Amino acid sequence: MISRKWSGLGMALLCLCSASAGAQSMFDALPPLPRVIPMMPPTVLNGDTQGEIRFRSSSPYDLDVLLNQPGKAEATMGMGKLLLPAHASEKRPVPAMVILPGGAGAIPGRENETAQALADSGIAALVIDNFKPRGISEEMPDALKVMGTSEFDAVADAYAALKTLNKHPAIDGGRIGLMGFSKGGIAARMSMDERIREKLAPEVRPFALHVDFYGPCYAKLQTRKTTGAPLMSFRAGRDASNDLVACTEQETALRHAGSDVSTVVYARAGHDWESTRVRHVTDKPYLAGCTIEFNDKDLPMLNGQVLIPEGARPDRQTRYQIRIQSGKALGDCVKVGYLSGRDETARSLASRQLLQFLKARFEM
Repeated sequence: MISRKWSGLGMALLCLCSASAGAQSMFDALPPLPRVIPMMPPTVLNGDTQGEIRFRSSSPYDLDVLLNQPGKAEATMGMGKLLLPAHASEKRPVPAMVILPGGAGAIPGRENETAQALADSGIAALVIDNFKPRGISEEMPDALKVMGTSEFDAVADAYAALKTLNKHPAIDGGRIGLMGFSKGGIAARMSMDERIREKLAPEVRPFALHVDFYGPCYAKLQTRKTTGAPLMSFRAGRDASNDLVACTEQETALRHAGSDVSTVVYARAGHDWESTRVRHVTDKPYLAGCTIEFNDKDLPMLNGQVLIPEGARPDRQTRYQIRIQSGKALGDCVKVGYLSGRDETARSLASRQLLQFLKARFEM
């Protein structure tokens, strides 16, 4: 089995680390992670509350911390921008979608535009900011942006947002879904694992559905039981960062674990087809010919080698350094270049099919 991009472990940059000696030196020279910003009181939610909201979250960084040491995950303030449909109210609660951005954060044409389209269609949308609460700003190097958060941090934010939206008077807690783009798509798919839900949000109903927009299928999470919620998967035939065979295998495994899975592949599209960027072959790295597997202690392994030493400290700084060093183990798995950018045909089709899926599942 081939997987293309190890960003699901928050390790997309490890691809860069091992792509060349120069890149490795650059990542070895990265500064320590910035401190998370001080906690502020969560936003008080009224029937008309929208815009920027705050809520309590955490930063587990790795799967073993999330599942086995959740109390040691650093407390983090979750943040996001909430859009409500015009008719939403306490008397007419609406469904909602939590939106997880890609590794570069929200990009023009994608997350915020999708949120607005959902709100215009009667569905509330909360676009998560994974960066700011963890001290990461737009001015910082892209390498630090990606390494500063992991998909497991995004998963924690997603479930924290689920608990928060359950308290919003104008949102129907039984009709809250989760979607993500690229790195966020991986997190949206990982969030289907029932073990994760039980750790992060056992007191509320699970997400009603999940949507994965071209999240690379890099690793085996060993999901034996899902929450039971369905998954809609959107992929592109010319996106080398997605291995369609590996994605099919992972989606089949999710079906066996308890969820309905639907897949759409746009044969001529590439990655980030909603983006306003001109369609081109990017020089970004991805993994090919490697599969990351998690052992019975929830530690990632590559070719039988455990990438996080057993007993490693659970703090973010330690795990950040371990991941930089682990990049050297990827070797020949690293490839560079895949098609990315605006594709009007795929964008239009995906927008329609997404809304059809949401409205059918939300019974709108």
